[in-house]
Amino acid sequence: MPRLRIVAASVAVLLAAGCGTDSGSTRSVSATPAPAPAPVDPAQVQANELGRIPVLMYHRVIATTTSVYDRTPDDFRAELERLARENYVPVTTADFAAGRIDIPAGTHPVVLTFDDGDPTQITLGPDGRPAPGTAVRTLLDVAAAHPGFRPVASMYVNAEPFGGGPGGAAALRWLRDNGFEIGNHTFGHTNLRTASAEKARQDIVRGDQAIRQAVPGYQPATLALPFGARPRDPELPARGDGYDYSGVLLVGANPAPSPFAEEFAPRAIPRIRSQGPTGSEAEFGSSVWLDKMAASAGTRYTSDGNPAVISYPTGKAAPAAQYAAAASPY
Repeated sequence: MPRLRIVAASVAVLLAAGCGTDSGSTRSVSATPAPAPAPVDPAQVQANELGRIPVLMYHRVIATTTSVYDRTPDDFRAELERLARENYVPVTTADFAAGRIDIPAGTHPVVLTFDDGDPTQITLGPDGRPAPGTAVRTLLDVAAAHPGFRPVASMYVNAEPFGGGPGGAAALRWLRDNGFEIGNHTFGHTNLRTASAEKARQDIVRGDQAIRQAVPGYQPATLALPFGARPRDPELPARGDGYDYSGVLLVGANPAPSPFAEEFAPRAIPRIRSQGPTGSEAEFGSSVWLDKMAASAGTRYTSDGNPAVISYPTGKAAPAAQYAAAASPY
């Protein structure tokens, strides 16, 4: 008979309290939680909440590509369709870094990130909705065709995002109002490795303030490093006068660890560049990595459907110490 788990109230309280980590990587428990879904045997869905998670990186979505960082609209849609077919569910970087991965049993989280605030990512049409052909509109369309595929992403912006002016500010507010994350990419797309510490901090603060001014009441929670360049002071991108981030994104070339794994480093989250199966460094791109993860499904993060516990096969390494009370090997 499948083992059905009943989570002790003390575990839920522990997770809500944050378990003493300064990274913010905890699962949140609502003050008025929704009715719990029927328990699921984790073995039945081969749950592994210590598995790897693809954090995909996009820039422009444009018909005529000029860089390995560009994707055509057709290629972008095809990748989203693939993710939906393979039971991935988008979550934001902020939720991923904080361990708020509340997705159905048997599904896998994926983080969709967009850098530079390019108008091909979102431009609002006359109706106030994302215009056809933009990345966000395509994401909305794919989600509408695949119930359960959440239309959320994390958008990392510099000065004057999405074309700037009133239109750019309106796009930022639309993103906020529709569950997207708006993250900092520094004000001037500054290389934080080569900039002085003072210049680096100033540009992070300016980027943070620009978001807050355009979207009153919004508090950016994560930062994507321009060029993936890490400053010599590892604390600088995450915390400073006027900002305190739970996650910092690299460029990287591989899936990220589970936020509950011992090796998870919230200040150095790797990403995978969205790319087809061929071309320069395609072996590090999304098509190849998604193939690898599909071929080795046991290494992926697979949800048990219960955000209050961390399920994984017996014999796997245990979660990080702050999550020991929520561990549920099977």
